[in-house]
Amino acid sequence: MMRVLSVASEAYPLIKTGGLADVVGALPAALAPHNVALTTFLPGYPALAAVTKRAKVVHRYTDLLGTEARILKTKIGDHALLVLDAPALFARGGGPYGDATGADWSDNWRRFAAFSRAAADLASGTVPGYDFDILHAHDWQAAMAPAYLRYAPGPGAPAKTVVTIHNIAFQGRYGHDIFADLALPDEAFALDGVEYYGGVGFLKAGLEAADAITTVSPTYAAEIRRGEFGMGLEGLINDRAGRVTGIVNGIDPAVWNPETDAALPARYTARTLARRRTNKRSVETLFGLDAGDGPIFTVISRLTWQKGMDVLAGALDELVALGGRLGLLGSGDAELELAFLAAAERHPGRIGVRIGYDEPVSHLLQGGADAILIPSRFEPCGLTQLYGLAYGCIPVVARTGGLADTVIDANEAAIAAGVATGVQHDGVTPEALSHALRRTMALYARPDRWSMLQRNAMRADFSWDESGRRYADLYASLTGTA
Repeated sequence: MMRVLSVASEAYPLIKTGGLADVVGALPAALAPHNVALTTFLPGYPALAAVTKRAKVVHRYTDLLGTEARILKTKIGDHALLVLDAPALFARGGGPYGDATGADWSDNWRRFAAFSRAAADLASGTVPGYDFDILHAHDWQAAMAPAYLRYAPGPGAPAKTVVTIHNIAFQGRYGHDIFADLALPDEAFALDGVEYYGGVGFLKAGLEAADAITTVSPTYAAEIRRGEFGMGLEGLINDRAGRVTGIVNGIDPAVWNPETDAALPARYTARTLARRRTNKRSVETLFGLDAGDGPIFTVISRLTWQKGMDVLAGALDELVALGGRLGLLGSGDAELELAFLAAAERHPGRIGVRIGYDEPVSHLLQGGADAILIPSRFEPCGLTQLYGLAYGCIPVVARTGGLADTVIDANEAAIAAGVATGVQHDGVTPEALSHALRRTMALYARPDRWSMLQRNAMRADFSWDESGRRYADLYASLTGTA
């Protein structure tokens, strides 16, 4: 049995701000059939208080980068969970990365450096009773762990390391002044170490130190080798290209399954699509939309430039003119929030907007809306389109990253072959999005084609079975047990 320590700042259902949590939360069950025992390691946010109430203390720190801390042992469902209990760093209100206003905590560098240091201790013999074959770090918040194993290892043999890039745009960049407080030797501040444009780069440090790098789709693995997607790290990615692998995320069918989803008024399968009408009526009621048989588009997203929400906001008048309606659930840039709210005021009964995030409502939208709009400028993998496929909510997506890898465009050839699952568009421009909306409306007007798209989408297999096997194979290749 291979032992893996999965190190991340989020994991569903305990703490979630986005898709990272869904992936980390699903990995233990995805890897168990492949002879991998995965232990998740999380920061001790207040949201974890219930699961740590009776946890066992397995290690104590009197000075973990300047603070007292404990490592606690408990479970997340049926799987092992370790938690870094460091009240000075994590016992605070707001979200995991910032206060209630959305502003980042000024000491995030210390919070996640300490978290990474503790992860490295677990993976190198410092914590008695713990010995892992692989340390798998997710995104910049955990990426310093491989750097600590490289430059300040513990007394035991260090685990092999994997860093997964869920979004290379978020890198954890800080000034040179923090280096003295990271408890790293002077040689770590080097071009092939933690140094990044004169400061410290957490993600960059992890990518330099990792034995393997993964991204969350094959197309994104190729895209980040180019300047427009690499966000300044494309040179490093190209230098280490032989260690980079793209593995598409899966979705957890125990959570996302329209046949069993408790958030849906009417549950259904690909053979009982007519039942979706009941869910559609619920979406109309919840979002204040006029009742009707025309299509309901949905957006379930962060409202940001990356997600193409600025272009979508400019296309809403046309969407309504074409006969579409929109139910939006999301939050993000204040200007974009105001733009969508203004569109809802211009088009009462045609556009409904809920600012924020609500997990049950997101399930209802997937199970009741007809199509989901995802015009991202870049998208490492994306999960909302996978949920849309599973629920027969047709994805309308930009051809980039994981969106390109998971959605088969409904062109004439794909329709004739009976394999189309959605609508793709090239580029994120008003013209490209307008064309995609018109194509979607034309498909919806052909019930035979629309129901074929829905059935194809729902038959697509994006469970964790294949992705779990690929991670297990990667781990085995690093440990020489393949």
